[in-house]
Amino acid sequence: MYDAGKIIAGLVIFVGIVTYPIWGSIGSSVNVPVPVVKTSGTCVESAEYMRANHMQMLNEWRDEVVRDNNRVYVSQQYGKEFEKSLSSAGKASCMSCHSNKAEFCDSCHNYTAVTPYCWECHLEPKEEI
Repeated sequence: MYDAGKIIAGLVIFVGIVTYPIWGSIGSSVNVPVPVVKTSGTCVESAEYMRANHMQMLNEWRDEVVRDNNRVYVSQQYGKEFEKSLSSAGKASCMSCHSNKAEFCDSCHNYTAVTPYCWECHLEPKEEI
């Protein structure tokens, strides 16, 4: 056990390096992005509901529209009917209010490190200048 000091020192350094991501970020914070909405129109549901459930809702809409030809959504909060559309030319599409992809979609998706596949089928919205 002539090298006990070296082993203990090596273990302390190893544990420090391995646990640094945990204790190294204590007290620091990252600003949560605030998405920019073009208009103050009525969304299909409340902002809180949409923040938590929009991806699940869009996946359900996709399946219902493509498989069942069900294109009408009745809002649980407002009781109004909306067309199930991400990017149609109609006024009720999601992109009519959320038209700036960089300021709305990408700001949160980059923050949460997710890569949605919406734009594999849909055209990316272009902000009007």
